[in-house]
Amino acid sequence: MKKHSARVAPLSACNSPVLTLTKVEGEDRPQENVVGTTDAQSAVGPAAAETSANKRRLRCCIRVNRVQVQKALWGVAMVMCVCSSWAGFTQLSKLAIKQFDAPFTLTWFATTWNCLFFPLYYIGHVCKSAERQTPRQRFRECSRFFGDDGLTPKVFFTKVAPFGLLWILTNYLYLQALRKINTTDVSVLFCCNKAFVFLLSWIVLRDRFMGVRIVAAILAIAGIVMMTYADGFHSHSVIGITLVVASASMSALYKVLFKMVLGSAKFGEAALFLSLVGCANFVFLSFLPAILYFTHVEYIASLADIPWAYFCGVSALLFAFSVLVNFGIAITYPTLISLGIVLSVPVNAMVDFYTCEINFNTVRLIAVSIICLGFLMLLLPEDWDQCIIQLSTKLRKRDEPTDSSSETGTAINWRTRARTSMSTFAH
Repeated sequence: MKKHSARVAPLSACNSPVLTLTKVEGEDRPQENVVGTTDAQSAVGPAAAETSANKRRLRCCIRVNRVQVQKALWGVAMVMCVCSSWAGFTQLSKLAIKQFDAPFTLTWFATTWNCLFFPLYYIGHVCKSAERQTPRQRFRECSRFFGDDGLTPKVFFTKVAPFGLLWILTNYLYLQALRKINTTDVSVLFCCNKAFVFLLSWIVLRDRFMGVRIVAAILAIAGIVMMTYADGFHSHSVIGITLVVASASMSALYKVLFKMVLGSAKFGEAALFLSLVGCANFVFLSFLPAILYFTHVEYIASLADIPWAYFCGVSALLFAFSVLVNFGIAITYPTLISLGIVLSVPVNAMVDFYTCEINFNTVRLIAVSIICLGFLMLLLPEDWDQCIIQLSTKLRKRDEPTDSSSETGTAINWRTRARTSMSTFAH
């Protein structure tokens, strides 16, 4: 029976405030019985064996093509869901902050929803798995991700709490940036986090050097500078851009540190980790919104005046986005999930164009274009140059038989003409 071991890192290339590259590892398909095939060939004959081999090859190709088509269709749906959830989160956060200027309280409230990850995962595990485990058994099995001793207080404060802090900082800085600048600039500048991930991975994790990704990182930095210049270096614009770049940096640091400290995780382990981040936020940071309230930093007259619809909407969209970018790899390709992030930029631009006064001057358009181009360049696989070489080689081989046949036909025509001319001269 075929088994899969899907491993993900609960962050992602350029996902939300917390994105990560997802990785799926599975056992190879069971091989055909070679001895049986040889016996069949000797018994039936080479012609029948060749026919059966062609049929098996055809069935395999049809099966692979069907799987690829299904993953592509799921990918289209995933792109639309990721794009809508991320753009909706950005737009609704802007509206929520206008109603109640409390970015940290909103961050704390939205992060608390992470506690739902593991319960929802366990419900899915009970519905799909043949071997059903109790919640405690499943929790203990997933806790082995942190080490042989499982989840201990030392592990919690050294391997969970720091990532919870980075998660809070990423979202908080992102919401603070929305107070200063428009959603289009915030969403496109946050896409630079993928370039920061590459630079940190290259320096810290000693990842493979790729020239095209260095070019993409340079484009991202150039886009940040041009975006600052587009508004004339006003104080609000510079502060807003600094905040969103800091948010992207925290997201990149989260991803690289996770890869360095914890590596990769299975779906259940990732769900447990994200739930622990939400629980740590609720237990250890609940006093901060209270302090901000009593010091009138984030003050509101009564609880009834809090825009609960906006708060719940923002939290639900961020939670849905996190589910899609961390667990969507189970049904489609990671690259398609990342495309949903960059496609949210034109969606936010259209909303800003009709709802607020935004100046889409030439400098801003160029900055948006080169940042998006850099993001797309970072999606290229590591062996993209080899793929291009193989493709060009295949195209060349297709043209070779035609050229050789035409040369052969030309040679035959010349021989025929020579013989005709010689026979005519003899006569």
